[in-house]
Amino acid sequence: MSIKGVLVSFMKENAYKPMNAKELAKIFAIRRHELKDFQKTLDVMEKEGLIVKNRTSHYGVPEKMGLIVGIFDGKPKGFGFVISEDRERDIFIPISGVNGAMHGDKVIVKITKTPIEGKREEGEIEKIVERKITSVIGIYEDSKNFGFVVPEDKKLQMDIFIPKSQNMNAKQGQVVVAKITQYPKKGRNPEGKITEVLGYKGEKGIDILTIIRKFNLPEEFTEKVESYAEGIEDKIPEEEFGRRIDLREKKMVTIDGADAKDLDDAVSIEKMDNGNYKLGVHIADVAHYVKERNPLDKEALKRGTSVYLVDRVIPMLPKKLSNGVCSLNPKVDRLALTCMMEIDNTGKVVSNEVFESIIKTNERMTYSDVTKILKYGDTQLIERYDYLYEDFKSMEELFNILNKKRMSRGAIDFDFEESKIILDKLGKPIDIKPYEREVSNRIIEEFMLVCNETVAEYMFWTNLPFVYRIHEEPNSEKLGRFKEFAHNIGLFIKPTQSLHPRVFQEILEEVKGKKEETVISTLMLRTMMKARYAPECSGHFGLAARYYCHFTSPIRRYPDLMIHRIIKEFINTGINDKRVNKLKNIVGEAALRSSEREKVAMEAEREVDDLKKAEYMKERIGEVYEGIISSVTNFGMFIELSNSIEGLVHISALEDDYYIFDERHFCLIGEHTKNVYRLGDAVKIRVSSVEMDNYDIYFELLSDEEDNEEIEVVDGMEDRGILEGIDERETKEEEKEAIEEPIH
Repeated sequence: MSIKGVLVSFMKENAYKPMNAKELAKIFAIRRHELKDFQKTLDVMEKEGLIVKNRTSHYGVPEKMGLIVGIFDGKPKGFGFVISEDRERDIFIPISGVNGAMHGDKVIVKITKTPIEGKREEGEIEKIVERKITSVIGIYEDSKNFGFVVPEDKKLQMDIFIPKSQNMNAKQGQVVVAKITQYPKKGRNPEGKITEVLGYKGEKGIDILTIIRKFNLPEEFTEKVESYAEGIEDKIPEEEFGRRIDLREKKMVTIDGADAKDLDDAVSIEKMDNGNYKLGVHIADVAHYVKERNPLDKEALKRGTSVYLVDRVIPMLPKKLSNGVCSLNPKVDRLALTCMMEIDNTGKVVSNEVFESIIKTNERMTYSDVTKILKYGDTQLIERYDYLYEDFKSMEELFNILNKKRMSRGAIDFDFEESKIILDKLGKPIDIKPYEREVSNRIIEEFMLVCNETVAEYMFWTNLPFVYRIHEEPNSEKLGRFKEFAHNIGLFIKPTQSLHPRVFQEILEEVKGKKEETVISTLMLRTMMKARYAPECSGHFGLAARYYCHFTSPIRRYPDLMIHRIIKEFINTGINDKRVNKLKNIVGEAALRSSEREKVAMEAEREVDDLKKAEYMKERIGEVYEGIISSVTNFGMFIELSNSIEGLVHISALEDDYYIFDERHFCLIGEHTKNVYRLGDAVKIRVSSVEMDNYDIYFELLSDEEDNEEIEVVDGMEDRGILEGIDERETKEEEKEAIEEPIH
């Protein structure tokens, strides 16, 4: 155990009373020449929030000193909440208790009021452990002697004061980036200096660029990183041909979206004499080029993941690798890490092998073409790819076997309809339509799933440090509310200590096609935790998998790259105890950093989507659509259209009655008319307004009289099945992350 771990364990003991640094040094027999380093360790631990130093300079763990460590979630009106991993409910922080904290800061909180009558407990921020935000993007407001930046992010409640000498000649109303030079104190705004002037709102590209800057996404690579990447040879070194298994004669293809350029996985399949299938998943060997601690590796860890925005990709690795030497382009030699699996007709992986290979893909297939071949029997495509046709048929057979096995063990399959936003040359959204999840997409998903599971189990039994993808059991408090609601509508759930994912799946099957389907799916989703990366293999609840990792996308995800490196080291030279100890720290850092960067990427991607959806609907005010109630709250209800666009019918817009929110049954009830609006109800709406500042879309319900009139409903807006309604827009987005498992 590290010195940090020893100190924390010691301070958690019942007999421990807060000690100062001198007393702790005496207990741990710290020598005089080691005192400086010991004090530095205490300082670092305090900064990380592991321990707390009180006013008399005595140390202890936060929980034993009546304090809680968490992340401050600021709200536009000035108050906020502190979210702690150790607590099921957040702690409310009134404006008077914020004490200079900004949204995203790591803080230490003192509880000032205990919860009463269902209200949250209340607290005051005692200390800011770590500042999250270093720069702010917003609109510059100018005055005679100074200026200030009004943040685009409404969770940042305070404007940033800008001295005249630090404004980079920014003009009134321009979008700027301001670096914070002094953080806020009680009653005093933060100060900063302008570091970049982006332009005026409405100019081409400024909208997405604003979001990129807001999330601090690094668009460009440094000269050092680009130079290092350019120094990589396009040609495979001769020595690799002698030490790797040569699979260039084996038929294999990549299957991706038509616009994909970073092709990091290829698949091969053959029917064996014993009736089993031999499935090969061949992944680009990025780790061959991105060595531990080289400039490419440091940059990849910093970025964590590629970010896919509507009209651009911000890659984890320079294009020389992501679109070049690592991309499995057709008919060229490429280095790969192969997972070869023998799978029987029940879907069981009876044997597997992981090894370094050299491959040459035969074709760069698209989802669309493979679907046309398998689903529609397109004769032209079948003739064009006649030498692969039987392979595609075998892939479909194996997909059905694997999917059946996964479903039979209880994996939860929320079949979300995603949307594709189509822009014109000026970046204006001209169409938003559902993204089809066809047979070809599902084949690749299923093959990647079985590969990820196989690799995770293979490495688990080595007892080596590794990065796993885990998904913990549902939140117990939310699960209790779900059980209560299910019971109220006549669904029986056996009272068990631990709820197996199969129970969720069985409930979904029971309500499939019934009017309760949407509401049950919605509430079930609310109980789910978020999937994340971790050094411990605790299983994946949603997939009902005991072992799971991300192995299949090392071009765009750092955990995949990290575990490729470990696997290659293990199969080539072995890993000794000294290296194991070093890897433990590396793996822990990679898991934490990757989870954080994944969250940032998802938030940025979602915000760009929200921006373009709002822009799209702004041109359609007054138009009528059909939709489904996807969320009911005390301030109104969200209606989701078939193309995934969502708008709010505010409670003030329900003018026929005074409506009361029934939290237990997730509905709004008219006090006099007894009209009821429930999750999952189909409704007809008119687009009433759009607020571009927050990307908020507002609808109004059509009255019975209007509904009976001949009103044209816009084509393509059919009702949907499973939706993700949550208590508020923000929580709805966060909980959607829990089940969205990036596979391919």
